Amino acid sequence: MVRSQDQDQHQHQDQHQDPHTPLAQALEKKYQLNPMQQSNPTSPPQDIDTSKWPEHLLSQHEGANKPDAAHARVRHEHLKIGIVQATFNPSVTDCLKNACIQELLAQGVQAQNISLVEVPGALEIPLALQALAQIEDPEPFHALIAVGCIIRGETYHFELVANESGKGVSQISLDFHVPIANAILTVENEEQALARQYIKGQEAATAALHMAGVLEKWA
Repeated sequence: MVRSQDQDQHQHQDQHQDPHTPLAQALEKKYQLNPMQQSNPTSPPQDIDTSKWPEHLLSQHEGANKPDAAHARVRHEHLKIGIVQATFNPSVTDCLKNACIQELLAQGVQAQNISLVEVPGALEIPLALQALAQIEDPEPFHALIAVGCIIRGETYHFELVANESGKGVSQISLDFHVPIANAILTVENEEQALARQYIKGQEAATAALHMAGVLEKWA
């Protein structure tokens, strides 16, 4: 059941998994996806109802099948990506995370190069991002992705969490010169969250890869 974010989050307990642990194998098994396969991997999973999606959302990622898509996947093979997921409102954030990982794999990122950190809520996301941004050995992350969901309740807590988490994400990106795609949904109700959870996960992955490429080009 999706909850509004009206209560303080529990104590931070992030679980940073080494990208060379069974996480990579679990990702490959879960998504049954070879990063270099030529079929369209960006279509929504079978258990997601897209009957009410606007046409522009359904067609947004048709470009994945164009001839240059294979070259883009090759360019992304070496990229190291970190995802920080807030587990508050898990039915939404799990979908965001899954869509994000699926898109990363589809665009050529290797499963062993994806790291996942889980934190209690949106307010804890910036601290976890900071920890990942500071990692330099054996190599730094090329881009990070923040995943969360904040649903308006009856108190001012919604504005506090939304404003502070968003400000923190932007500040970490600027301080450490690392691209961070913000997929923290800030919505009025559960219906809005469910309508955005899949496409926003895809968009965050695409934005992270795009900005990683920009910084590599001009570094």
